[in-house]
Amino acid sequence: METERKSWSSREHRVTVVLDAAADMFYARGVHEVGMDELIARTGLGKATVYRLFPTKAELIGAYLTRLSESILSQIDSDVAQSDPAGVLLRIVDAVDDDLRRATFRGCPFNNASIEFSDTNHPARAAARAYREQLARRLTTLSKALAGEAEGGAIGAQLATLIDGAYTNAAHLGPDGPAAHGLDLARQLVHHARSVADRSPS
Repeated sequence: METERKSWSSREHRVTVVLDAAADMFYARGVHEVGMDELIARTGLGKATVYRLFPTKAELIGAYLTRLSESILSQIDSDVAQSDPAGVLLRIVDAVDDDLRRATFRGCPFNNASIEFSDTNHPARAAARAYREQLARRLTTLSKALAGEAEGGAIGAQLATLIDGAYTNAAHLGPDGPAAHGLDLARQLVHHARSVADRSPS
């Protein structure tokens, strides 16, 4: 019981509770549709406690997206340390495919949140932009490792575009429409990059 009280009273735990609630509610309904009073009630924490952690809703939205970004990118980085570049790229595409097929899928969370704000400096826009930049950088680095600077750079950019497009398309037409063809094309690009690497002199 004492351990539970200590866990609940830790700042890290309270942050996790608030971000978990925000992730569920913001993604399911949209950031504008979820009021702070409702979100706070979901956490079981006091209003003053939540606002000490996140003084504004904008900061909470940014933190929710940043945590999601860090989770996705850290998984990619972990895969990089354990596999070849082509294998990592194919796993990224397969992970996107799996995400599009979730029963609760309703589009890209970064798109969904960021398009609700016109201010390019809003934390939602900044977090979504940073995520896309960092994902594209990883896709490009992996592609260059296979196909060289010029062709690999182009393939990395194409993969980023296909992944982004798959999220947008699947939100409207489902995972088996054009989004599926886009991801198949992404896989073909990876196989092409791998063939370039195989032909290159060691």
